[in-house]
Amino acid sequence: MKFIFNLRNPKNKRSNVLTFDELNDAFYKLCSIAQQQSFPLEYALLSKNKTIHTKSKILSLSPFMDNNGQIRVGGRIDAASCPYEQRHPIVLDASHRFTKLLFEFEHIKNMHAGPQLLLSAIRQTVWPINGRRLARTTYHKCVICRRAQGKTLCPKMGDLPSQRLNPDFPFQSVGLDYAGPFNILNRKGRGSKLIKCYLCLFVCLRYKCIHLEAVSGLSKDDFLMTLRRFIARRGKPVEILSDNGRNFVATASELSIFLKTNEVPLSNFASGEGIKFSFIPAYAPHFGGIWEAGVKSSKHHIKRVMGNSHLTFEEISTLFAQVEAILNSRPLCPLSSSPDDYHFLSPGHFLIGRPLSALPSPMLEDMNPNGLKRYERLEQIRQHFWQRWQKEYVVELQQRTKWRINSSNLKVGDLVLIQEPSIPPLAWRLGRVVRLFPGPDGVCRVADINTTRGCVRRALTRLCPLPTDEEMNS
Repeated sequence: MKFIFNLRNPKNKRSNVLTFDELNDAFYKLCSIAQQQSFPLEYALLSKNKTIHTKSKILSLSPFMDNNGQIRVGGRIDAASCPYEQRHPIVLDASHRFTKLLFEFEHIKNMHAGPQLLLSAIRQTVWPINGRRLARTTYHKCVICRRAQGKTLCPKMGDLPSQRLNPDFPFQSVGLDYAGPFNILNRKGRGSKLIKCYLCLFVCLRYKCIHLEAVSGLSKDDFLMTLRRFIARRGKPVEILSDNGRNFVATASELSIFLKTNEVPLSNFASGEGIKFSFIPAYAPHFGGIWEAGVKSSKHHIKRVMGNSHLTFEEISTLFAQVEAILNSRPLCPLSSSPDDYHFLSPGHFLIGRPLSALPSPMLEDMNPNGLKRYERLEQIRQHFWQRWQKEYVVELQQRTKWRINSSNLKVGDLVLIQEPSIPPLAWRLGRVVRLFPGPDGVCRVADINTTRGCVRRALTRLCPLPTDEEMNS
């Protein structure tokens, strides 16, 4: 407009500085152009002082055209003491490009305001049709707001692996984790010092059987000796799943060499097999929820029994064994649907055929049920726990208690932020997705991210996606 004015008035050209009036004139001109493109029929009728159609989407605003050629809101607050621009704002359509640019400008001008504040600031001069939706869209498309918000992806809960569903011997597939530290005494009597010890938890993935071991340190050798004690008592597992702790990773490499060079001394059951180590992605504890739940239950009992007292290594080992017996006596599911049956299936049934805290009972599995008393008949039902486990416990694992729908639509090449708990969201590392790992159900839950420090593998629950080009241009 300034260029056209200077061409028409070569002897009275305006200066290079844009004045407030010139900016306002340009704004009103853009509003008129946007209205003509968004409401062509209404603009033509109002410019001739005619009534608009009854099905028009701006009829409820009682629109009228002012002297400058803009459609304004007639509304019902003409008697209010607020300014004219606020009583009769200019009508715009949220789908027009000019309205989107105006929302983005006001969003940055108001220091990245949220949807509600952004909409109220816009309505001081402009009344956007479907403005609330555009305000939310503008807020979610802002890269700075997306980074500050730090909202990560939430893929659908995965299916249970075969190790959780198919019957086999206890502790064939094992998950393990560390807990602690616990302060203990190095010896009894005077002059004793406080040292640290840790809890190493082994959990059977099939039957939730728990095995607790006291460990004096977190080194590779300490864990290797703990693993040997576990194998000596529970048998050698086929596979071990753990998180990405450095002591576990180091043990896996050393254990593979140990198994290759010392196959003969191992038990006859697994003479030709090695232990398969599988590591879940870093910073993804929900991949090992079964042993995380075991750690939580173990610490629940240990903290309440220990309190602030300091035990010796032998005493805390005894405490861990007692807590292990309690956890292995927890009910998994009822043995029968009868309301008179108070017996339940516990992990102890798969270890010794009964709960660890129960009294021994004679085997009644092959006896005629007609010649048994009521208690003996119930005891016979309890001894069929292998079949009951598959019929009653496994079917209870059908439902997804959370993460029921897949809300992640990540693609290769998308920009993401890598969530780090100890760092604020604006300082999270930026990376680009180079590979996705779909599960058996086709849902991706792990991705490889290329960053300035190299390629890292993270679960999608640790990734915060940034707006893509398609979202920005939509």
